[in-house]
Amino acid sequence: MKKENLNPLHSLQQQIKLGCERLKLDSSVYELLKEPKRIIEINIPVKMDNGNIQVFKGYRSLYNDAAGPGKGGVRYHPDISKNEIAALSGWMAMKCSVVNLPMGGAKGGIKVDPQLLSVGELERLSRGYIQGLYKYLGEKLDIPGPDANTNGQIMAWMTDEYIKLTGNYNIGVISGKPIELGGSNGRHTATGYGVSLIASEVSKKIGLDIKNAKVAIQGFGNVGSHAAKHLQDLGARVVAIAKRDYAIYDNRGIDIDDLMMHTSENKDILSFPNTEKISLDKFWSLDVDMIVPAALENAITATIAEKINAKIICEGANGPITPAADSILNQKNIIITPDILTNAGGVIVSHYEWVQNQLGLYWSQNEVLDKEKKQMIKSFDIIWKIKEDFNITLREAAYIHSIKRIAEIMKIRGWY
Repeated sequence: MKKENLNPLHSLQQQIKLGCERLKLDSSVYELLKEPKRIIEINIPVKMDNGNIQVFKGYRSLYNDAAGPGKGGVRYHPDISKNEIAALSGWMAMKCSVVNLPMGGAKGGIKVDPQLLSVGELERLSRGYIQGLYKYLGEKLDIPGPDANTNGQIMAWMTDEYIKLTGNYNIGVISGKPIELGGSNGRHTATGYGVSLIASEVSKKIGLDIKNAKVAIQGFGNVGSHAAKHLQDLGARVVAIAKRDYAIYDNRGIDIDDLMMHTSENKDILSFPNTEKISLDKFWSLDVDMIVPAALENAITATIAEKINAKIICEGANGPITPAADSILNQKNIIITPDILTNAGGVIVSHYEWVQNQLGLYWSQNEVLDKEKKQMIKSFDIIWKIKEDFNITLREAAYIHSIKRIAEIMKIRGWY
């Protein structure tokens, strides 16, 4: 069997190229969109608690800023690469466009396992990242936010460092901040809530009653846990949760509120009572209505795709399905709601945070989530109509809509 190309940038480029071809756009559009506008690599020296200096590799990619300043999170992970950050920034550009935000796409990261650092080391590393990049950041330039293994406290350190370096009290430069520092109500749950909204809407379209629908979720971080919580609130039965090497299963439905409380004290879901430990092979082949991959990219390969029996896959993570797997799933008539739409709730509410910072006026959580709901459903309806009109997949429809908007803006601005 031919080995799959798991380069995420290659996957993104394939998606963009197909969209450009379907739209019959000038070849210049693909040339402008196939790679980041800029990607910066920095070395971050950190004084460790033992007095030694350790140098960490950091990245920031601005993919496209035709529609507005760059927007995208910063992830801390030992396995990140320049290619991965480039691809993630491209998906952010597509994501901002598909939900009609006045922002471009960006992404950053540091090659580190944050669990191996003390709180002091983590703070010095986070401030060092801003020290290396602050000239390229700003509320009208490029706006970082939280991502995998980063949180509100890290965003607060970054915001403070930016203020110190620039002398401007400009809190709009970072999103995902604590409420006390200008963060938005609802941001912590926004991505998972958005996943549940799209899951509900696509279920209606195919005649699946979300109440008592059986759902399996890969990942139980911010996105996976909140998606599970909101799906449970809609009446769905979350029967399985997968982590890196195993999954837990209960056909009656896992109590997500209890599991969230459990994981706040125990990082390991395996010790959660009244559930069965199952293998990842069994997890992917479960007879469920819906699977939500909510971990990292390339989770569903061609081999895994062959095992999947679900009716719907809602991409909570960025790029969780490889191109080869995507083709297999489409042949099996499994409906896939694409990442650039499904998990856009986070960047939508990050945009609301940015707006609130500009205005100095702040909305309640209900107001924020109500606005998010309207924006997500409006975008879904547009994408579904394109899918039906052209008899294409939801992914193709989302990319067509997103690329068309970016291309029009680049054309008006005289970029080609």
